[in-house]
Amino acid sequence: MTHHYTLPHGTTVGQLIRTATQCLQDAGVGFGHGTLDAAQEAAWLVLWRLGLPLDSALGDDENSIENQPVAPAQQAQVATLVEERITSRKPAAYLTREAWLVGVPFYVDERAIVPRSFIAELLADGSIDDFLSDQTRQVLDLCTGNGSLACLAAMAWPDVRVTGADISPDALAVARINVDRHGLQQRVTLVQSDGLAQTPGPWDLILCNPPYVNSASMGRLPAEYLAEPELALAGGSDGMDFIRPLLQAAPACMTENAVLVLEIGNERPFFEAAFPGLPVFWLDTSAGADQVLLITRQALLELQP
Repeated sequence: MTHHYTLPHGTTVGQLIRTATQCLQDAGVGFGHGTLDAAQEAAWLVLWRLGLPLDSALGDDENSIENQPVAPAQQAQVATLVEERITSRKPAAYLTREAWLVGVPFYVDERAIVPRSFIAELLADGSIDDFLSDQTRQVLDLCTGNGSLACLAAMAWPDVRVTGADISPDALAVARINVDRHGLQQRVTLVQSDGLAQTPGPWDLILCNPPYVNSASMGRLPAEYLAEPELALAGGSDGMDFIRPLLQAAPACMTENAVLVLEIGNERPFFEAAFPGLPVFWLDTSAGADQVLLITRQALLELQP
């Protein structure tokens, strides 16, 4: 039997999203873990709590999901979730236990960093395909975190085998959930490794979204980032502590024509200061062309002492 609720002030999905947006703005919460502003974050929290598709089309037409009425009990559940987002300062992904990358859902919790790598875009749109060959078979996703890039690489290239490596056993436990969730057990292997130590390869392609935040920036991060494992963020005084030994060790772990795709966030000036004159390809992403770079094995050999 269908119950019809009489809602106070005709509360709808759209009104809840607008109210939540205002609450998040007034509270001054931080964004950057899958959403860019209060409106996007509010829509995510409201739709998720109501069990509605996160890609629901929002708009003004009368059939829009925004005009769907919301029962008082569900309104209360939404209010509780928004309040938890504000008081805990945890990223929404930790509250919903879900993060989306290029339209693909992944499980996440506090054991792993919230996935938001721009490398995901490059896997989905084929941006690095021209740097690969029909011999590309062995792919390493170093610092795999919750395993999202490893899974996306396996989805993008059906012929490859992917190894997801991380120093954190906790992160790998989360990655296991995602490999299993997407049915990729036969093609994605998970390995605990400190850098490349336990993953000698040789690899045809290395993907890496390492800890790269410099210490000054770490000190200015919003509380939402401090909810994440520091191990996955902090890159030392100039953000290059993980990257320096990686670039030294990588050539010995790569096949002759292999490439390394490396995300460095907002640290391009520090990268160029640390590796002056190193020939790299800067790749276009939705955040511009300063976030992700590609280096050939041949270029990395120039760094060898």
